[in-house]
Amino acid sequence: MITSLHIENYVLISNLDIQFQSGFSVITGETGAGKSIILGALGLILGQRADSKTIKNGASKCIIEGSFRIGDYNLQEFFTQNDLDYDNECLIRREISGNGKSRSFINDTPVGLQQLKELGDKLIDIHSQHQNLLLSNDSFQLQVVDTIAKSSQESITYQKKYFDHKRCTQELSILKASALQQKAESDFLQFQFSQLNEAQLMAGEQEQQEQELQLLSHAEEIKTELSKAAYLIDDENGSAMPPLKEALMALRHAEKIYPQSSEWMQRLDSCIIELKDLATEIHKTQENIDVDPAKAEQIKQRLDLLYTLEQKHRVASVEELIELREKFDGQLQQIESLDDKIEHLEKEATKLHNEMLEAGAKLTQKRKAAFPLIEKHLISQLRQLGMPEIRFEVRLTPRLDWSVTGNDDIQFYFSANKNSQLQPVAQTASGGEISRVMISLKSLIASAKSLPTIIFDEIDMGISGEVANSMSLIMKTLGTYMQVIAITHLPQIAAQGSSHYKVFKSNQNDSTETSIKQLTNEERVTEIAGMLSGNSISQAAIENAKQLLSVTA
Repeated sequence: MITSLHIENYVLISNLDIQFQSGFSVITGETGAGKSIILGALGLILGQRADSKTIKNGASKCIIEGSFRIGDYNLQEFFTQNDLDYDNECLIRREISGNGKSRSFINDTPVGLQQLKELGDKLIDIHSQHQNLLLSNDSFQLQVVDTIAKSSQESITYQKKYFDHKRCTQELSILKASALQQKAESDFLQFQFSQLNEAQLMAGEQEQQEQELQLLSHAEEIKTELSKAAYLIDDENGSAMPPLKEALMALRHAEKIYPQSSEWMQRLDSCIIELKDLATEIHKTQENIDVDPAKAEQIKQRLDLLYTLEQKHRVASVEELIELREKFDGQLQQIESLDDKIEHLEKEATKLHNEMLEAGAKLTQKRKAAFPLIEKHLISQLRQLGMPEIRFEVRLTPRLDWSVTGNDDIQFYFSANKNSQLQPVAQTASGGEISRVMISLKSLIASAKSLPTIIFDEIDMGISGEVANSMSLIMKTLGTYMQVIAITHLPQIAAQGSSHYKVFKSNQNDSTETSIKQLTNEERVTEIAGMLSGNSISQAAIENAKQLLSVTA
């Protein structure tokens, strides 16, 4: 529950401190006195968006600080998950600067706005008159049922199955579209692969073929030159060999009388042997060289094929062509495997769809189980609120499509008159009836959620008399197990509060200030009498106010 609220430099408030009590409290004040300003300040520490225009004129920043007693509400997990210090007394602070920047703190630790809102949703529910419009919102009616049914675990299980199925079907759709596109391209891929595959490419063959073609193209010229070289080296007539042999004989004769010639003789003998071997090798080589125009033409055709393929695929080597061939082969194999993948995903999607249906059925069952409780509570309270012929039903219609909340379309049906047909509550209920339906729902929700605090902001619009008395009793009863604060214009409700605050305006130093004070018993009499009779408070109004307060005491 909220124990105190400090407001500094916010709209018409320079400095304000409010101490709140447990149980049922009421806030009254003339229209325009500033009750909405205080609620707006409270909303800031609950995570609402900030606006620098709300800073009081002349101030550089505004500060809102609230103290909450949270020991009984099992909020330790939130503090652990957000790495925050936990204490039974929680301090929330919001600072807004003139440049529009905002800072938020929980127990003096800086936090983001989302964390502030998440904690705020666990601490206070502010129900204003415009929230009555929620009754026309199907999702609100579904949220009410889920809250009363305590179906959070079933919802979590269902949502996991829903998103798993959605992910799988999206993946399947993408895969099918990809398969369709790739299969349309497969004929071209197959043609390219077949062309390269039929070429029987081998790494290094281009260089080898180019060298062989070079040899065949000049075979006759090479044979002629090699033959000539062999003839000049070793032939009996006109070659280099006879003079060398004659020189060798001369050195042998010289050796007999000049022994030093032995070394030269040996060296020359080695040269002659080497030249003979060289001539023999050259001769054999030229004999092995074939003049083969047919083979040369065959190699030319092979090279033309390689050059054509390289040009077509914009590569510079056979090795790159081989890489392309392997790439095309891989793509074709992938296309062939798409059908298997699609079949596997279709089976997975069917399995997940069935699991989603099963989880959705359990969620629906849990929701339906809460219908009697909701109907019984609403009928009982609305009878207390002046609707003796009330009929109220929760109806569920299966939707054609599945969403993140399931496939349940939930509608509240309502009739305030004995013989009238049940219709959706938002279509038939008057403003006063909607207010009564909402306070009945809020009391049910608050008890189900174990919410620390609920604030009713003029929810009593459009009601009076005995209905107002009954509504005040409901609020007072709520205040026995939670903190309830009601901003009201009705004296019947104001009289039921165990604590009574008044919001008022005053002029100070040429400026208007909004203030709030907790009223004494005597001040309450005067305030309620004023609510009964207006500005001119009569003795009868005072007596009436005393009577109201004595009845509620």
